[in-house]
Amino acid sequence: MKKRMLVAALAAMTVALTACGSSGGTQTSGSSASAGSSPDDGQQQVELRMMWWGDQTRADLTNKALELFEQKHPNIKVVGEFAPSDGYFDKLNTQLASGTAPDVFFLGGNVVDYANKGVLLDLDPYVGKELKLDDMDTTMVQYGTINGKLVHISAGANARGIVINKTMFEKAGVEVPQDGWNWDDYARISKEISDKLGKGYYGTYNFTTDGMDIYLKQNGKQLYDMKNGKLGFEEADILPWFQYWDNTSKAGGVVTPELQVSNPPTDASKSLIIKGKVAMTLLPSNMLASFQSLTQDELTMVQVPRGPKGTGVVFESSQGLSGYAKTEHPKEVAELMNFWINDPDAVKILGNNRGVPVTAAGRQTLEADASAADKIVYDFTSRVSEANKKEPFAISYNPPGNAEFIKLSDNTVQLIGFGKESVEQAVSDFYKGTLKILQSNQ
Repeated sequence: MKKRMLVAALAAMTVALTACGSSGGTQTSGSSASAGSSPDDGQQQVELRMMWWGDQTRADLTNKALELFEQKHPNIKVVGEFAPSDGYFDKLNTQLASGTAPDVFFLGGNVVDYANKGVLLDLDPYVGKELKLDDMDTTMVQYGTINGKLVHISAGANARGIVINKTMFEKAGVEVPQDGWNWDDYARISKEISDKLGKGYYGTYNFTTDGMDIYLKQNGKQLYDMKNGKLGFEEADILPWFQYWDNTSKAGGVVTPELQVSNPPTDASKSLIIKGKVAMTLLPSNMLASFQSLTQDELTMVQVPRGPKGTGVVFESSQGLSGYAKTEHPKEVAELMNFWINDPDAVKILGNNRGVPVTAAGRQTLEADASAADKIVYDFTSRVSEANKKEPFAISYNPPGNAEFIKLSDNTVQLIGFGKESVEQAVSDFYKGTLKILQSNQ
């Protein structure tokens, strides 16, 4: 699924900032570079490039972890680059096309697109040697195994759920919902919050696009059937989801289309959850701490409302590391990935910024000194994990051409929201457009 990160500073939009390791590296022009042997230890000195997306906070944490890696692996130097999420993949795609991609780079739910292009390093030869996965959650290993090859190592896990502004609920005199509620409850509570708090306050953001795969799974379908390389739903399967949001919006419980555009729900600096104007929305659990740090209001998380087959949510990868298929240093790439997920000192530095650690030992390391917000995340993800054991759902991958799909879906929501098309016509056009996107990206 698409995973949207906080937008980085404006300066990072035009200049890819270089993250210096302990010895002060600079960006290279190729996929990797190699210096001569060190006169001190006789080991060949290797230079790797690693690229990720995110804000300055994430960059600082990542740089600190890379400095530690260099200290523990003195023969390996890592040059880091980062970019805001809205320009990251354009930059990565340009480098892949020119053969100058980093040795290691981060991907999200779009990892399938890159696996299908054959640009990712096969990590299987290094498992059990440079790369230890014994303590990694099985679902995370499965997630990174595409077309029979391990090509992706999850750097963090999360579970999507409903972030609740408890302070707003208290002001409205409405009871905070609990796990086990349903979509009728969600619509009713959204309207109740809006009605009781008055003009300018809303029960929920509209998450038609972000919640689509969840809704489909709750009804026995899925967004993308990767095994068969086709959509996992028909037009009739998705129409009720768009109708639900249209009805809930008309009842007055949903943010207006104008405010949704100007105050995106996943942008912590603009979110109306932070400003105490919207009481609920769908977010990945790894975003809760950053949201809580920006508001005095008390936030919490509950599982998404249930459908006929359950919640449709799994403990899933938030994002992770892949190696460039043409890297000159695959063993060192595997060593860096192993450090990222298994080294306890690295785990302490990186924390939950990219999601809950993917190893049991990593989670235990962080739980000892967890903040109040992090404890909420640990508790929430544990509840999701337990629920999934009783009601298992398949791992989700974004469909090929996911960026186009998101744009099409968001545009469809706006056409309906602004009253320019009926729900039925808009959904018909959406489904046809989705088929075209999938066909053109196969």
